[in-house]
Amino acid sequence: MQSVKPILSAVLLALGVTAISTTAVHAKAIETQRHNIELEVVTEGLEYPWGMDFLPDGSVLITEKTGAVVHYHFDKNEKHTLSGVPEVVYAGQGGLLDIVVDPNFAENQWVYLSYAEADPAGGDGQSTAVTRARLDGHKLVDQELIFRVAPKFNSRFHFGSRLVFSPEGHLFITTGDRYHHMDDAQTLDNHDGKIVRIWPDGSVPEDNPFVDQAGAMPEIWSYGHRNVQGAAIHPLTGKLWAAEHGPKGGDEINIAEAANNYGWPVATFGIDYDDSIISDKTYVEGTVLPHYYWVPSIAISNMIFYTGDAFPEWKNDLFVAALRGSQVARLDLDGDRVMHEETLLQDDTKARLRDIAQGPDGFIYLLSDDKNGALLRIKPAE
Repeated sequence: MQSVKPILSAVLLALGVTAISTTAVHAKAIETQRHNIELEVVTEGLEYPWGMDFLPDGSVLITEKTGAVVHYHFDKNEKHTLSGVPEVVYAGQGGLLDIVVDPNFAENQWVYLSYAEADPAGGDGQSTAVTRARLDGHKLVDQELIFRVAPKFNSRFHFGSRLVFSPEGHLFITTGDRYHHMDDAQTLDNHDGKIVRIWPDGSVPEDNPFVDQAGAMPEIWSYGHRNVQGAAIHPLTGKLWAAEHGPKGGDEINIAEAANNYGWPVATFGIDYDDSIISDKTYVEGTVLPHYYWVPSIAISNMIFYTGDAFPEWKNDLFVAALRGSQVARLDLDGDRVMHEETLLQDDTKARLRDIAQGPDGFIYLLSDDKNGALLRIKPAE
């Protein structure tokens, strides 16, 4: 693979340091194993962007971790900040996090936001919450809180927070173990270290796996997770795949099935940040081994299955963005089997890639996690 450092020196090297034109900057071709691509800056000036989703008209909504939603219009190269965003706790890893557009947006105008929410009872804790609101011009109106992680802890870490709709219309919400309470990922009396499954109005599906189990949170779909910040639906099977931060080593891709226990923290391929042992086991009976994992960690963020036409040789491949190494991992799949991994865009620019999405044009979009973050685009080389 050709080094991208010469290319990105024009478009990414100065992210967070000096300004780059907000018009798209074309780069030289980057050779990959399947396609020659270009990477360009679409717009910058985004303050720690975290999540994005596209609207039916082709524009995109982008969350800024500090608490704003930016509406970017490609045709006009204009950004508008929405009013009516719920109040968030911006501290540590918390803030305004993911955003997803309702599959029936054209009829109902709903968008969904995940964020770190303060304790409404006035305590000093916080946890992940999800609110939906209708998009009216550049305003969010008719807010409804549809989910709140319980309990609330005074911890600024591991909020999870990725949102994805299933083909059947369920909303999956990923959470984290809150770091200081990692053992809670193994019990069902809380939402921490779980993937939850609800209907878009916040109601609980009757076929959730623990809905009739005494003492269990009925929203839980799967458990034993550390900090799930990526989620995508497989385009052929309809199953939920989840990308999970490991500690020092042990980033995981899991196929999240109902009622499964994915092992954290009793089984892990990673060690703690001070090199101490979290568990001496990589597998414990009753848990599920990761479908794919990285040692050392690449600090995975979100992921997508590519389904567009712009890159035909990448059809149905899994693309995983990473916060370390300014890289995207392309996993070549045969059904569910990972046959090969290719590293894309690895360089020395320190651009942390927080989100990845497929646009309606079939191009791949990335968000760089920085005080002067950018919306980036991967397109076929001319």
